[in-house]
Amino acid sequence: MKKMNLSVKVFLGFGIGVALGLVFKEKALVLQPVGDLFLRLIKMLVAPLILCSITAGVCSIGDMNRLKRIGTKTLLYFIATTMAAAGISMLIANILQPGSRFDLNMIVAGDKVYQAAAVPSLSRTIVEMFPDNIFSALTNGTLIQIIAFALFMGVAIILLGERGERLRKTFEDGAEMMYKITAIVMAFSPYGVAALMACAVGSYGLKIFGPLAAFIGTVYLALISVCVMYAAMLLVIARVPLNQFFRKIGELWLVTASTTSSSGSLPVTISVARDKLGVSESLAGFVLPLGATMNMNGGACFYAATVIFVSHLYGTPLAIEQQFFIIMLTVLISVGCPGVPGGAIIMSTMLLTTMGLPLEIVGMIAGIFRIIDMGTTTMNVTGDVVTSLCIGRGEGMIDDVILSDKLAKSRVSF
Repeated sequence: MKKMNLSVKVFLGFGIGVALGLVFKEKALVLQPVGDLFLRLIKMLVAPLILCSITAGVCSIGDMNRLKRIGTKTLLYFIATTMAAAGISMLIANILQPGSRFDLNMIVAGDKVYQAAAVPSLSRTIVEMFPDNIFSALTNGTLIQIIAFALFMGVAIILLGERGERLRKTFEDGAEMMYKITAIVMAFSPYGVAALMACAVGSYGLKIFGPLAAFIGTVYLALISVCVMYAAMLLVIARVPLNQFFRKIGELWLVTASTTSSSGSLPVTISVARDKLGVSESLAGFVLPLGATMNMNGGACFYAATVIFVSHLYGTPLAIEQQFFIIMLTVLISVGCPGVPGGAIIMSTMLLTTMGLPLEIVGMIAGIFRIIDMGTTTMNVTGDVVTSLCIGRGEGMIDDVILSDKLAKSRVSF
């Protein structure tokens, strides 16, 4: 019998939690400690996961010279499209305001007032991006300072050359270790989600799900808007016929929707880009693996929509400066997002914590995240392919014969 994957288990946990809440009502609150434990476990992962994964990610570039020309273009495309995706999602979330339809009392009882973190001046913000004590930053979970220090370490290890190989291997092993711990914690997520949903539904009934449907719709509207941006890039920059692109990328979308993993879909991504869309093997082999770990346009849509959703939910709309800061932070978080189930949930938790917003809604979002993840992963990978086509056109690394061949087939089957 085929083993059930984690996403299905979490979705089932969501449903079981709803059923328990409906049957036992207030008695289901006995499960609250289980939900609280789940939230504490995912918060536990934040600092070490970011430190190891970003340092290892920078080190994986391997040679500073590789950042010239194609490397620089790749990184600029990744940063620009991620910022655009986050901005589009934030604009749509601000217009639709799905969180404003949610009754706060469904999640938090009592008179506690939540306020978003105050935004200091620009100069102060820049200064405070860098830690005066990295151990203090790790202890306090100051995300932006941990990211800055990790970037410095990654660049320094590259500059050390052969002398930095042992350090590079240490951080790569550390990142792998954190991914394993994340997998262990996320194995507990079906129970945590079930407990959180049982408590929520037991206390307030099924009326809590309307705003979650609005949240899902907001994220998908943002993803569709990003897809329109990709279409414009294909027409103007890559000069690729849209009918050819969307006909041939359908194979890849089936894989991403089922695996919800950019890394897991990578063999098919490379094959489709190379064998169906005509991207040269060398370019596909460089851009696409890098994109699978660094270019998370779909994830950026989810992060931005989540922050705006929660800020409106708690009646603390964010100022323009705060929203711009979120866009910048989303780019860095997208680079550090682990390619493991539940990675985006953990990263969104970090972003909410950084902005001083509560985490009680995270368990509920985790329960329906499978629905969102199918779309965000698909847009993540689509963005990688679009980037490779745009760069390939400028560098003369696209085979138009393969691109125009309607019968071109990839070498990877699934």
